[in-house]
Amino acid sequence: MASERRTADFWFDPVCPYTWITSRWLVDVTRVRPVTVRWRVMSLSVLNEHRDDSPEGEWEEYLWGPVRVCAAVEERFGRQALGDLLTAMGTRFHLRGDWGNLAGALADAGLPRRMAQAAGSTAYDGAVRSSHAQAVALAGADAGTPVVSVVRPDGERVGFFGPVVSPAPTGEAAGRLWDGLLLLAGVPGFYEVRRARAGPPRFGPVGAV
Repeated sequence: MASERRTADFWFDPVCPYTWITSRWLVDVTRVRPVTVRWRVMSLSVLNEHRDDSPEGEWEEYLWGPVRVCAAVEERFGRQALGDLLTAMGTRFHLRGDWGNLAGALADAGLPRRMAQAAGSTAYDGAVRSSHAQAVALAGADAGTPVVSVVRPDGERVGFFGPVVSPAPTGEAAGRLWDGLLLLAGVPGFYEVRRARAGPPRFGPVGAV
């Protein structure tokens, strides 16, 4: 009997390295399990704006630009294009250390370079906040990026912060992690599993959306 196709909603801020790693895991999952990903935007700036400290430090001002461009692309070209842009941004940001060329990332994704103008505009801030609020409503106000959401067997949609994994498993190992996530999500009382990180993020092979 064929497995039922599932949809995973994935909220991300493209500047987060662990979010990038998780996104590559989820891309690999789609190759070994019947899963469709709906790419969505959330924001570290929105997440941290009411904190007394600034965990992002000097990056705080920069953080709005990439998510604004992402929101603009989603609105105009749809969620598949948003996923393509995440791949392009993540490759430039996290693998090449090229943080300043948003127009180049857009071109890499086959999108108009002029969309980079959205980085300096507040026109898409409402869309960013609305999408972010959807992630928080599912995963909780203390959740970070990324948030993954699935529908439980009882029909309820649930969301979780993570999984945070470094490096990301690939192939069938990626599928087994997905299977485990579904098992946990299927338990109505399940909320959290956590342990301390060991070292900096470790990037594996680049997966295309």
